Amino acid sequence: MPHSDKSDHVRAVSRALDILLAFTPSDIELSPTELLKRVDLSRPTLYRLLYTLQESGFLVSVGEPQQFRLGPSVARLAHVWTASLDISALAEPVLRRIWSYTHETVALFVAQGENRLCVAELPSPQPLNFKRGVGYTERIVRGATGRAILAYLEATPQEMKSFARGTGVDLIALDRELSATRKRGYASSHHELIPGAVAVAVPFFDQHGKVAGSIGVFGPEIRLTETVCKRIAQTLKSESQQLSALLGYRP
Repeated sequence: MPHSDKSDHVRAVSRALDILLAFTPSDIELSPTELLKRVDLSRPTLYRLLYTLQESGFLVSVGEPQQFRLGPSVARLAHVWTASLDISALAEPVLRRIWSYTHETVALFVAQGENRLCVAELPSPQPLNFKRGVGYTERIVRGATGRAILAYLEATPQEMKSFARGTGVDLIALDRELSATRKRGYASSHHELIPGAVAVAVPFFDQHGKVAGSIGVFGPEIRLTETVCKRIAQTLKSESQQLSALLGYRP
């Protein structure tokens, strides 16, 4: 194929992708006129690409006057993409950056009903450290990594009672702590599960905007002072945004 023809094909693919990316959760149907405002195309080129995408199932035409929306081929790709997600693998570079910055134990947790489960962990290289290991579970109302998830679960009062049952956690105090977690964007704990241990954790979110889990940093109180914890929290929030983006989350 001549080089000019290859360039034309690549340009056509790029333009078709621009059309697909013009759709958003708040704009699920767009007319050709609206699409022309969002993509830099001539009207004839736009219509040619619209009907090509329609033939392959990436767009469907609806209504009168004519509008377009994403088609079943997009749904199939989304299903394949979702099925292929491995959160721990996606999170590895994120966890590694946090670990390199803090030199403390870094772990990734996901919710499992009333519990949270550790699915990835990078232990601190320092002699004095705290770690639990992959597979460790704990009640979601206890500890920073649990409350970082719980603060964004939108649980009902009845569910909160179920989460706290048998833990000795005071629901009024828990509600205050969850509100504080949402306000500052991170959860923390001091000597709660292990004497002398401090933890800081933040949530991360999936493509549906739902909380998908938490990332936590654990270390001894002698190193994780209040000032250090605040600094770590800012790094955690920044890195959790990167992980959420990898999972398809868009604020």
